[in-house]
Amino acid sequence: MGIELAGQIKADLAALANEAQRLAIAPSVDMATPAAHTDFSFAQTMKNAIQGVDAQDQAAAVKMADVDSGKSDDLVGAMLASQEASLSFSMLMQVRNKVMGAMDELIKLPV
Repeated sequence: MGIELAGQIKADLAALANEAQRLAIAPSVDMATPAAHTDFSFAQTMKNAIQGVDAQDQAAAVKMADVDSGKSDDLVGAMLASQEASLSFSMLMQVRNKVMGAMDELIKLPV
């Protein structure tokens, strides 16, 4: 079981590395079509991530409320949704902490 899991992780890492390399050497988007080119916004990316985590939390809350009220008997699905929302929130907090740490380091740099 452990060997199979390690193999799957290695395969996933290799696929991610191949995709990253493909994106790095892909030709740039034609600037003549402004609809195809969108600027990267860290703030918008973080807002989207927060909205996604919030949506997962709300969906988990609805599933738990349905189980509590007897509308649903999918306790396993409700627990999985709750754990997924919790993990998503934890990941978001880790990203936030890394960004804040990086900002603190930038502030401390001498000019």
